[in-house]
Amino acid sequence: MAAVARQVRPRLLIVEDDEGLCSQYRWAFPDFQVLFAASRASALAIVAREQPPVVLMDLGLPPDPDGVSEGFATLDAILALAPHTRVVVATSHGDRAHALRAVAAGAYDFCDKSEEIQSLRSVTARAYRLSELEAENRRLSEAVSPGAVRRLVTRDPAMLKVCRDVERLASANVTVLLAGESGTGKEALALALHELGPRARGPFVAINCGAIPEALLESELFGHERGAFTGAVARSIGKIESAQKGTLFLDEIGDLPFSLQVKLLRFLQEQVIERIGGRSTIPVDVRVVSATNQGLDRLVAEGRFRADLFYRLNPVTVRIPALRERPGDPLLLARVFLARFRIEFQRSVRGFSASANATIEAHPWPGNVRELENRVKRGVLMADGPLIEPADLELEPVDQEPTLDLRTVRLQAERLALTRALARADGTLSAAARLLGISRPTLYDLLETHGLSRTDAEPGERQSSHSDRVHPTCDTPS
Repeated sequence: MAAVARQVRPRLLIVEDDEGLCSQYRWAFPDFQVLFAASRASALAIVAREQPPVVLMDLGLPPDPDGVSEGFATLDAILALAPHTRVVVATSHGDRAHALRAVAAGAYDFCDKSEEIQSLRSVTARAYRLSELEAENRRLSEAVSPGAVRRLVTRDPAMLKVCRDVERLASANVTVLLAGESGTGKEALALALHELGPRARGPFVAINCGAIPEALLESELFGHERGAFTGAVARSIGKIESAQKGTLFLDEIGDLPFSLQVKLLRFLQEQVIERIGGRSTIPVDVRVVSATNQGLDRLVAEGRFRADLFYRLNPVTVRIPALRERPGDPLLLARVFLARFRIEFQRSVRGFSASANATIEAHPWPGNVRELENRVKRGVLMADGPLIEPADLELEPVDQEPTLDLRTVRLQAERLALTRALARADGTLSAAARLLGISRPTLYDLLETHGLSRTDAEPGERQSSHSDRVHPTCDTPS
């Protein structure tokens, strides 16, 4: 009979020179493989060899057992050697000032030795769970595909599906429309479509249709001949022609002036252009990827966007979820940005405080990934200590204690179920309603209650029963 494999217990290093306490600790942590060290040197040797995820340590260590200088030196050395280790400081009664100083220096938490042993177990268990979560985040970040989609870090199922869809579409020479709020990563996905496809050796040319004045946009797109207008002293090749044999990315296509939509439609239909002032047509072999933070079907219904161009641009639409609809991703991305910026700006910031973690999870991120990146950059630059606080991110701290108010808990669970159902149903209201086991009118009421986007789906609902998708709205330009 095959032997049953023993479950490997996580390692816990206890740095303590009091033999009596060590004897108590031996039986106090049955869920851990307990290791002991009585000095800085032995503690560092164990950390280097065993890499324990959690360390429980006393600040009073020899040769300064009655002070804290050696304890703080040991804390600094452990974190320098293993910055991902969670250190819990065991303090004596009335030693709160030193404990707070230790947390400011990078310790995860502290606990009074005189309290019940269960309190110490709870703090240590929380530290281990956090260490596991951070290790998983790092593994996920490192395990991202070596292709172009590596620019997107996520563990959210809906966003992972977007990445898989992009990988499938990359090899097909089809026009793709990327729909999502500003800051969700549309350009990164457009670049992935280019780099993972057969046109990867060709140019990737991007133009933001909303960032260039209308008077200049036609020349930017189609180019001009010498003398075509005042100031045209030489021939200029436009963005479309520059993307020959490659990919043209039209960002914020919803902002394209109506007068230029006809010329763009002709190019998409015939794959030819005419420069301003030119008399001959120029064949162009270009794949077009466009992006919008607006509901193009709504713009069509309002007469602001040509219906024929709309259907030319979106034979395939990829909808990108907002960051607030991707549970777990804000913290994961925040740690990725922190690792990047601490190296870029040569700062010694080690991580986020517990309050900052809670705040990052609770913030709605209206500016999506771009806002998160900018706030983390500011936090790295402004942090006074080793941990970034909510104030460093210019965010109001949130209550870290979980609410016990049943109505609040119910609303939170309801909103999470709604966002997950919409993601799984790819924004299709009828499918989302079936997943939730409710009628579509009830779903409309819930979307309105929770402030989730549904307005962009309404024109399509009125025009056709086959179009009932929820499109993300946008408050800021891309």
